[in-house]
Amino acid sequence: MLTRPGFLLRAEALLVLAASVFAYRSAAHGTWLVFALFCLAPDLSLLGYLAKTHTGPAAALYNAVHSYATPLILGAVGWKIASSPLEQAALIWIAHIAFDRTLGFGLKFPQAFKPTHLQRAGVWG
Repeated sequence: MLTRPGFLLRAEALLVLAASVFAYRSAAHGTWLVFALFCLAPDLSLLGYLAKTHTGPAAALYNAVHSYATPLILGAVGWKIASSPLEQAALIWIAHIAFDRTLGFGLKFPQAFKPTHLQRAGVWG
């Protein structure tokens, strides 16, 4: 198992998903209605792919939204200024990314919508 990057990446994502959902409910005191309403919001970044001739900018937008960096920064700022809504938004965002990665949806390359970084790592193999 430790020699299968795909398995490790999915297991890691599942743990991040569980931790972010747990933190959302217990530490940030978020409600499930808010979680449900905003959980799929990061997928609005997929709209860039409607312009099929410009996959490079669409991939950049998708990757910017589906990287852990921005929600981690948002969460740190929320924690620093004691803003529960920012903390909750960051945890929902992290949960979304982790859910996608658990399912095998990864970051995009500029050439096309598929393959993703997880497919190249053997998540589906």
